[in-house]
Amino acid sequence: MGRVTTTSTDLWHHYGRTRAATDRAVPATFHWNWSQDGGPGAELLGDLSGRVVGDLGAGASRHAAYLAAHHDLAQIDAVDASPAQCVMATDLFGHLAPRLRVVPSDVVQHLCAVADAYDVLYSVFGALDFTDPRALLPAAGQALRPGGRLVFSSLAHYLNGAPAQPEVMPANVPAKTPTGEATTMRRWVLQEQVWTKVLDESGFTQISTEVLPATAEGSRAADTLLVTAVRQG
Repeated sequence: MGRVTTTSTDLWHHYGRTRAATDRAVPATFHWNWSQDGGPGAELLGDLSGRVVGDLGAGASRHAAYLAAHHDLAQIDAVDASPAQCVMATDLFGHLAPRLRVVPSDVVQHLCAVADAYDVLYSVFGALDFTDPRALLPAAGQALRPGGRLVFSSLAHYLNGAPAQPEVMPANVPAKTPTGEATTMRRWVLQEQVWTKVLDESGFTQISTEVLPATAEGSRAADTLLVTAVRQG
């Protein structure tokens, strides 16, 4: 069968299933880097005591589960558009409810419906990588309370080594449909100054970027771009 391109099929159906079959534990650590083995941790989110937090593109919600289990936050919403990922997250970490809430929704639609609802929003190679930032970042700014913090990690370059884009432009990357057919999805891999510009245009201030060098070797090793910003008051 030929290659297909689609945006309506659940292209995350297969992701994380192998791990979920053998690893059901709440993670003991929180990492931002691509290899999930080093660099700064959840301290970048600030003091979460009593805070309402959103994980954008949470997948199986492992990062959200860590925060729900190890921090005294009020609530964390694990938002993801993939039905399969939401089912997996509920199966793995449903016992952390109501502090952890799995939200099956398109991230932009969800954020637009909850103005001034969050103290902190974050994404670990999640929705910020796979959603047009010109739509997502203004929605995130709307959903954050004044002074709220946004933190996300993204690829600093493509996995094949090609440099990040000098403008807001996605690339098509390989994916699979639930039935295993080859397809593609869009991924935004942008240079630091591009992220900074879109964040500024979306009402964020105190924008900071940092590149975390790859901690592993091999064809899929990658540097991580770590970004923090604050919603203007």
